[in-house]
Amino acid sequence: MKRVHNLTCLLILLFVSSDLLATDIYVSPNGNDANPGNREQPMATLTGARDAVRALRAKNRTKEPVNIIVMDGTYYMSEPLLLTDLDSPSQALSITFKAADGAKPVFVGGKEITGWLKVNEKLWKTNIKEVQQYGWKFEQLYVNGKRATRAKSPNKGFYFLKNVGETVMDKGKGRVANLAVQRLGLFPEDAKSLNNFTKDDFNDAVITLYHKWDNTRKRISNYDKDSASVFTTGGGMKPWNSLDHQTRYTIENYRAALDTAGEWFLESNGDLYYMPLPGETPETVEAYAPTLGIFIIIEGSEKKPVENIRFENLSFKVAGYRMPLWGNEAAQAAAPIEAVVMADYARNIEFTGCEIAHTGSNAIWFRKACSNCTIKTCYFHDLGAGGVKIGDIAIPSDEKELTKFITVDNNIIRDGGNVFPCAVGVTIFQSSDNTITHNEIANFRYSGVSVGWVWGYSYSPSKRNKIEFNHIHHLGWGELCDMGGVYCLGEAQGTTVSNNVIHHVFSFDYGGWGLYTDEGSTGVVMENNLVYACKNSGFHQHYGKENFIRNNIFAANIKGQLQATRVEPHLSFTFTNNIVWFNSGDLTVNNWPKININSDKNCYWDTRSQDLKFGKINFKDWQKNGKDVHSILADPGFVNPAAFDFRLKKALSMKKIGFVPFDYSKAGVYGNVEWMNLARFDENTTSQYDEAVAKIK
Repeated sequence: MKRVHNLTCLLILLFVSSDLLATDIYVSPNGNDANPGNREQPMATLTGARDAVRALRAKNRTKEPVNIIVMDGTYYMSEPLLLTDLDSPSQALSITFKAADGAKPVFVGGKEITGWLKVNEKLWKTNIKEVQQYGWKFEQLYVNGKRATRAKSPNKGFYFLKNVGETVMDKGKGRVANLAVQRLGLFPEDAKSLNNFTKDDFNDAVITLYHKWDNTRKRISNYDKDSASVFTTGGGMKPWNSLDHQTRYTIENYRAALDTAGEWFLESNGDLYYMPLPGETPETVEAYAPTLGIFIIIEGSEKKPVENIRFENLSFKVAGYRMPLWGNEAAQAAAPIEAVVMADYARNIEFTGCEIAHTGSNAIWFRKACSNCTIKTCYFHDLGAGGVKIGDIAIPSDEKELTKFITVDNNIIRDGGNVFPCAVGVTIFQSSDNTITHNEIANFRYSGVSVGWVWGYSYSPSKRNKIEFNHIHHLGWGELCDMGGVYCLGEAQGTTVSNNVIHHVFSFDYGGWGLYTDEGSTGVVMENNLVYACKNSGFHQHYGKENFIRNNIFAANIKGQLQATRVEPHLSFTFTNNIVWFNSGDLTVNNWPKININSDKNCYWDTRSQDLKFGKINFKDWQKNGKDVHSILADPGFVNPAAFDFRLKKALSMKKIGFVPFDYSKAGVYGNVEWMNLARFDENTTSQYDEAVAKIK
């Protein structure tokens, strides 16, 4: 008996030792967080696996990096995964959350909506009991892998404001009033639907205003039928971007607006209505409403950041955004809006091969005091706002808290701005030494990449950022203004914008530019970029100094090719070794002939005429003024500019101006054929874009 007892103890000891030294914890949709987390008895949630790692480490029972291996299937998240300094006690004890080999797990931050019944052939209905029982409301709905449209009018395009007035209730001390009421005069034909608004409609309807580069989203406080005026309440209008007769708007979330296939509307009693698209059936439809707004929170502290966490080959889908009662005030680049992955005080965090889709906000924000983090080969799409945000909005008081050394490489970031049209593909706020390379950035309503967050010549910490080898295209959609494929702000010494391909940037009015150095841009080098098919010009500098624009191809831009606005005494920029080819619009726009620039060794070619003009100055007189003395008027000999093929037939044809040919096909993503094919832009979206911008003058 004694020998048997000893054998039993030995077996128990071996089992416990094996369990304690394990570096893999398994998670499965069929698991249970009470399980030990091995392959045979997996856990059920990421949070459960995180807690298991904490327990092991608290007892000093694992001294190796841990892999949390996620099995195939769908996981419904009831809360965000929260990671703190408890999850990174030392550099050696890293955690990797990763899909099992061959698995494609999906984490869903929402509830599947079922029980659809046909009201008629064009309308379905289901009831969601949680709406009435618990007050659950949602503002996004995803049907068959696509974002459905919350009932709105007009169905396409916009209404225009007739006139605007404002009554300030509390002026405050700043440039913008603390509290004000705006009276928005509508054209009577556009206001008809409001005449029949119910009490619920007035409580729930949202008016989204499009003005210059911003959006304002508000509930309707009151409506005066006699004057066809809507009243909104909140902060005062910003004097630099107030509402005016060019402001466009839509109104959404009222019952009568439900009139088009693909739209939905939620009643306060829980009745959800949906107008199906062709081919959809109640029996096979997959519909999800968001219950979470955030998937992952990485929250360190000043004294102890979160470190060495990796996410690999995981998908996070279906997250929402709910507008506050007071609405959303105008904010460039939707700056205050959070992301579904939020990181503060974090180091060495990595997302590789992950997917984020169907969100109400941004994808990932490395915000406060983050460093040496990486986003690589990820797919971010169908976003409520933007893709990646880097750095805090405010300049940190301590340089040590500056976010820096973030790498965003080889990602597909597209189809954003669906809730906040003014959002950006990739935004760098107060942050330095970041690398944004080889990304596919497309289908946003505003800028592709925004760098810097200081207006004018005040100190800016946003320096030495690399924006290189990105494919940035199909931006604007004629909805907003003042945008760029790459948009720069403030002092940015050491920043490079190089080897990018930028095209199809189309604004509503002014400001559809390819490369854009806005207020105070300083020390930026832009070279080896191909920029074409932009509405207003390929390059525009509002104002700045000591920038270098060299060895670029600006071709086939629409209204103008080169633009500069503010005249300043210092050297604004150096413009050399560029090829400028065009067949529409003017060569220069605004004050280009008056700006203090160093311009030489460029090639200019207008297919329509050799009488080239810099404003009103012909080429010979321009040269007599000391500009472009060694530049030429010559056809550079592109392979097929009508098909946007801007390769040179003869590589040495531009040797005279010192132009060095560059392989612009290297811009965009790289990798296997499947990844490259995924990055290809959808032809239907291209057609929709062309149709939308054709309506804008």
